[in-house]
Amino acid sequence: MFDKNQNVLVVSGHAADYVWRAGGTIAKYIKAGARVKVIVLSLGVRGESNDLWNLPGQSVESVAATRKAESQAAAACLRVTDLEFWDYDDYYMELDDKAKIDRLATVIRTFDPYHIITHGELDLVNPDHDAVHNFVFKASVLAISNGVRIEGTKTTKQTRIFGFEPHQPEICNFKPEVIIDISDSIEQKKAAMNCFKAQAHLIEYYGVRAFVRGNHARRLSGNTTYKYAEAFTRRFPYVGSWLC
Repeated sequence: MFDKNQNVLVVSGHAADYVWRAGGTIAKYIKAGARVKVIVLSLGVRGESNDLWNLPGQSVESVAATRKAESQAAAACLRVTDLEFWDYDDYYMELDDKAKIDRLATVIRTFDPYHIITHGELDLVNPDHDAVHNFVFKASVLAISNGVRIEGTKTTKQTRIFGFEPHQPEICNFKPEVIIDISDSIEQKKAAMNCFKAQAHLIEYYGVRAFVRGNHARRLSGNTTYKYAEAFTRRFPYVGSWLC
């Protein structure tokens, strides 16, 4: 059941990942009054900006500036106001580092999210995404451990972790465990996707993906108002007093 007091933390490997894979869900939560924080770990200069590098006169600095501006514009379309760029290198992302893990654990303790949305456990074609999933899980474990002393923070409860649908789900053995209707926020997602001219080839793809998941949402729920949807995995099983 929705509760606007349940904060949502989104950890995105690259500048656009959170939009392609969860933009509709993010916009939906914000529209309903929830606090949503988005952390972009890397701008994706090395491995996520091929279209930009095809243009003459590009540099690391110019590509990074373009990617950051695109991500900021997309976040505005989704009404995200709490957006952080951590500026880590990509391809490959080196996240198995105590200081970096502690940094995220501190955010988890201070922001106190009820849900974390990030990359799923397996992406066979993008090792950065696997690295981010492991990074987030490790930080979440530190955040709930009383023996991990981080000055100015207190231990949190176990956070629910949801995984993005990977770009090539069949190859990655992806099986949706949660499907979220985004029919009321699809136009915001489309607007946000259109901010990413550096990856224009993905805009149509993720529009189609939302349409396909909408079909699944209708078929599995019987609710014919579901037109567009996003799919996620769960790191942990659902726990409750009743089947849900």
